[in-house]
Amino acid sequence: MRSKGQRGLTLVELVVAFTIMLILSSMAVPLARSKVRVQRERELRYDLDDMRHAIDKYKDMCDAAYLGQVKVGTDCFPESLEILVEGVKLPGPDGKKLKFLRRIPLDPFTHTTEWGLRSDQDDPTSQSFGGQNVFDVYSKTTQKDGSGRAYSDY
Repeated sequence: MRSKGQRGLTLVELVVAFTIMLILSSMAVPLARSKVRVQRERELRYDLDDMRHAIDKYKDMCDAAYLGQVKVGTDCFPESLEILVEGVKLPGPDGKKLKFLRRIPLDPFTHTTEWGLRSDQDDPTSQSFGGQNVFDVYSKTTQKDGSGRAYSDY
């Protein structure tokens, strides 16, 4: 019952309005989480492809003997990801450096530049790094995607 000059909402109207807003926002949260997860997966795939492409390019250049003397035991793979960023000094009088990556990307799940590494002598499913060379990279996160596949298997 409102008197003639009063304006506003009753308590029941406020409760109903807040309940409707709560229901609508609770429906939006899972959708937003799903979008964030999909974006992180996309970034992870892109970053892994970028680093793997740089490793392959380094290997191809080394096999073609463009990089000069190679450390024994590396099988023409880089010793670390940092070498891909710092670059390799090419043989010759001009002393140019060939770089394969601009920077080591951030892992979208761990938010660090520390990636899991595998050498060509390691087991393909190994989570420990032998240290001889960098043959492959993977995410160190323990999270899984929507289908139950670990992000470290990407």
